[in-house]
Amino acid sequence: MKTIALNRKAFHDYEIIDKFEAGIALAGTEVKSIRAGQVTLKDSFVEIHDQEAFLLRCHITPYLNASFFNHEPERKRKLLLNKREIHRLDQKVKERGFSIVPLQLYFTPKGMVKIEIALVRGKRAYEKKQKLKERDIKREMDRDVQRFKNKK
Repeated sequence: MKTIALNRKAFHDYEIIDKFEAGIALAGTEVKSIRAGQVTLKDSFVEIHDQEAFLLRCHITPYLNASFFNHEPERKRKLLLNKREIHRLDQKVKERGFSIVPLQLYFTPKGMVKIEIALVRGKRAYEKKQKLKERDIKREMDRDVQRFKNKK
C-alpha cells in the first residue's frame, strides 16, 4: 500500500469514530496526476445524495501533458461503497455533529486508487489544546529518559 496523500488536518480537527475503505471513480488524466502526487485532501469532505457518496473539494491538479481531454481540478467524484455502508453513513450524518471526511488516498498493490474515509465528530478547541499538551508532555518525558540513559 503506497500512500499518496494524507489529510493531517482531519486527525487534528476531528475525533474519528469509524473508518471505511472506498474506491473512487476517476478519469485517466486524474490517475496520472495522482501518480505524480498532485492531489490535496485538506478541505475535502464526503456528501451523500440519492444513495450515492461523492467526494467534494478534493483538488487534483490537471495533468500537464494532456491536451483538451484534461479534467476539472475540483469536480465531484463518485465513491464506490456498498449500499449498506452508504445507508449507515447517511443515517449517522443525519444525526447532529457527525461528518464524513477523507483521511488518506493510496494505491493498492494491484495499482487501484483507494480512499480511506472516516465518520467523524468535530473536536472542541479545549480538546485540541489538551491533546497538544499531552503530546508535549510525552515528548519531554522521552527526552528526559534519553538524557538519563546517555549519562550512564
